[in-house]
Amino acid sequence: MPVDMTKDMALLKLDGCELPAAADMHVHLRDGPMTELVVPTIRKGGVNTVFVMPNLVPPITTPQHALEYKKRLQSLEPNVTFLMSLYLHPNITPETVIEAKKAGITGIKSYPAGVTTNSSAGVVSYEAFYPVFEEMERQNMVLNLHGEAPPSVNSDVTVLNAEETFLPTLVELHKRFPKLRIILEHCTTEAAIETVKSCGPSVAATLTAHHLCLTVDDWAGDPHCFCKPVAKLPSDRRALLRTAVSGNPKFFLGTDSAPHPAISKRGDKVAAGVFTQPHAVGFVLDALQMGVEKEVLTEEDVTQEKLKNFLSEFGRAFYQLPDERNESIVLRKPTESVQDLLSNADSTIEVVPFRRGKMTWGVEWK
Repeated sequence: MPVDMTKDMALLKLDGCELPAAADMHVHLRDGPMTELVVPTIRKGGVNTVFVMPNLVPPITTPQHALEYKKRLQSLEPNVTFLMSLYLHPNITPETVIEAKKAGITGIKSYPAGVTTNSSAGVVSYEAFYPVFEEMERQNMVLNLHGEAPPSVNSDVTVLNAEETFLPTLVELHKRFPKLRIILEHCTTEAAIETVKSCGPSVAATLTAHHLCLTVDDWAGDPHCFCKPVAKLPSDRRALLRTAVSGNPKFFLGTDSAPHPAISKRGDKVAAGVFTQPHAVGFVLDALQMGVEKEVLTEEDVTQEKLKNFLSEFGRAFYQLPDERNESIVLRKPTESVQDLLSNADSTIEVVPFRRGKMTWGVEWK
């Protein structure tokens, strides 16, 4: 019986498609040798603008620290626009917000205490930061939320429901600060999607490439697919896929690419993070291809216009950014596999990329 290759070939119409360079609105670039290894992979993934996370050790809580970090990043890759953020911390005051705005800092990132990498200094109570949020609203800065409730004694909060448990907090913050631009980062559930939709235009969300691909069964046996928040149910993945091509401007790309030394993925306590930066755009195309193959999406759902919006335009618009570089990429059908290991010259730092050994879409700079 002949094999029907129609679904497998569905997205090949996009081979040669030209798009604006992608804007990745959620990346972890770390510090030291790891930074030197991963920053040069940004453009390889089809991206020329990134919003950089501040959870270094120590965390970035002052505009001066953020600007020093930005200078190091620019020295490694001058052809990328780095948007900087501060870590929401007791040291952050309304005066810090004013200073940060003047310094060109883009946003402030909130981590609930203890939920993910380098979040030990994270938020316990949001009420303590209401004066900070009021000033952020006045200064037109962005509040970026890691949307998970922290575990507590005698609670039933786990990695599987931490995001959904957090959603009332998002709604309450939006109600109190209706003009504050808020982003619910790396959505993983249908409930999160619907909550963001229910809020006003000042609330948006990022979707990652790996959450468009994964479910709980994928990360349960593979430490290189384990991240926070964890991937959830097949129904949640279906909701994410449909949202990515919905044309809704509230949702745009933020890969949450998070490199860890390979050894930290093999230890007694596995580090949370998926490294996707070298193939940011390609992995999104892979996920959408999977969606077509699984009949979650149709070939007609995945268009040049929708890819342009999700990968570039919607994120830039929410952040109120002009595309000053005005660069384009060209999509290329899968012809190469993802490398098994990324390492520096002396192999002192090694990182395992997402979907290692598998074929992925490529990009060329025009």
